[in-house]
Amino acid sequence: MERKLAVILAADVAGYSRLVAADEEGALQTLGTYSAAIGDLVAEHGGRIFGSAGDSVVAEFHSAVQAVRAAVAIQRVLYRRNADLPPDHRMEFRIGLNLGDVVVEGDNLLGDGVNVAARLQEVAQPGGICISGALHDQIEGKLDFPLVHLGDRNLKNIPRPVPVHRVDWRREDPVEAGVLGGPLVLPDKPSIVVLPFVNMSGDPEQEYFADGLTEDIITALSLYRWFFVIARNSSFAYKGRAVDVKQVGRDLGVRYIVEGSVRRAGTRLRVTGQLIEAETGVHLWAQRYDRELADIFAIQDELTQNVVGAIEPEILIGESRRAQFSLTNNLDAYECHMRGTWLHNAQDTAEHFKEAIMWHRRAIALDPDFGRAHMMLARTLYARCFHGFSDDVDRDSAELYAAAERAVALEERDPYSHYAMCLAHFVAHRAPAAVEEAQRAIDLNPNLALAHMGLGWARIFAGHFAEALDPLHMALRLSPHDPMTYLFLNHIALAHYHLGNYEEALHYSERGISLRRAYFNRVVLLASLGQLGHDQEARELIPEIMAHVPADISHYWKILTPYVDPNHYAHLIDGLRKAGFPLIE
Repeated sequence: MERKLAVILAADVAGYSRLVAADEEGALQTLGTYSAAIGDLVAEHGGRIFGSAGDSVVAEFHSAVQAVRAAVAIQRVLYRRNADLPPDHRMEFRIGLNLGDVVVEGDNLLGDGVNVAARLQEVAQPGGICISGALHDQIEGKLDFPLVHLGDRNLKNIPRPVPVHRVDWRREDPVEAGVLGGPLVLPDKPSIVVLPFVNMSGDPEQEYFADGLTEDIITALSLYRWFFVIARNSSFAYKGRAVDVKQVGRDLGVRYIVEGSVRRAGTRLRVTGQLIEAETGVHLWAQRYDRELADIFAIQDELTQNVVGAIEPEILIGESRRAQFSLTNNLDAYECHMRGTWLHNAQDTAEHFKEAIMWHRRAIALDPDFGRAHMMLARTLYARCFHGFSDDVDRDSAELYAAAERAVALEERDPYSHYAMCLAHFVAHRAPAAVEEAQRAIDLNPNLALAHMGLGWARIFAGHFAEALDPLHMALRLSPHDPMTYLFLNHIALAHYHLGNYEEALHYSERGISLRRAYFNRVVLLASLGQLGHDQEARELIPEIMAHVPADISHYWKILTPYVDPNHYAHLIDGLRKAGFPLIE
């Protein structure tokens, strides 16, 4: 017999028979979705599933640390997804892990090491994780999750008592982290911000290239699940400013800062990068790359891996199967994509969006299979509609839906493509499908602030108002200084409005309005004033709203209010009517 030492993870659904009896098709559909998510997370953490039957999963890992990380990631993902289901349809897994000697039989593993994991799974509570003493000894002091000793247990068909520990995987609470006021608390994993790389080319025209390189590095780092990476929008709030790294660390609630520069001369590139510990200002790593332009993707990958390796090498080793996507071999298409993205992010004016769309279309013409170009085309078309600059919302909506579908087809594991598809479902009035796409984006990249915002927004229109708040708060934590904070706050206000918390809705509406007086922010503020009977303030606000009506208002209004339940839409209109708003019928 061939034997080896392995970490075994065993999981099954608590109360599965009850769920199937209540709603067989729904339970099977949920199990399929959850099983796929579990499979992805097992692979991402260097494991493999070797057994599955019905509602159970058995997997093998080579690393004790990565096995426990995988278990925690599974419970966090399923907890987030369960929020979209009715309480009596939620599917909670129990997980047991053991380090032990196993017998190898082809692709299967057998023996006491597997049996103990299965029995530990039976000890775990729904949504819980239990590990053996042997595994506990290997991970103690290496992870931030509290381990609670439950004593020695006599497990079924195991001839000896087994020390059992519970992993307290407590989810992060972004509200407690100070996201709505007060100092930001450091997350329970390495936290990083990548500041905009400085353009050293002496040519302002190359600014888009330096920004594009920075954005790609942020994206690459954010795909590491056990890092906490500040969103691009908050990072770029520091562009062109002399910064104090210690102050940046406090402002954003991060431990590490990456900064650098890029110089481009013809086909030659010089890129520098350095990693700094924010609290002390100590430089932990620095590197210079002198390469050809064609090596741009290799530079991004090497720089990212060096940063990860300098902070926590085991993450670099263990997360070899993280979400990945390809770019393009056509450098002209890539440059067009970078220019379009730069214009999309520069300012939200009608002319910027028009130019950005032109560059995205040009990138697609040069490489029709360039998924990221299709993704950015969809996002920019949506932004043009959302900001009221489209003179034909139906036309732009149809093109953005097709572009998002093409992006997902080309890059199924690109979280940004699923975020674009979430937006496309908004314009198609498919809020439940938008929820699923936002969930998929977060599954692939938990650091994607836009996806958390999309999930919160989609939950509002699906009627899950209380559940919408958590992802919206997380979006704010991932991007504390986002130019779109006014939008995050407006969504929080809208969720409170539908919960009947009109004072809270007014509070967050006013906070959003103080940052930017956008059309829909004014609408939510007006509805809140109407419900509270603040007639004088409402009367003063109405002329301002009427003076800023977007083009193609009838179609614009429809994409901004894709409620599943007509009663929820009627609730919003009720507040506007009470305020005396004459436009919406």
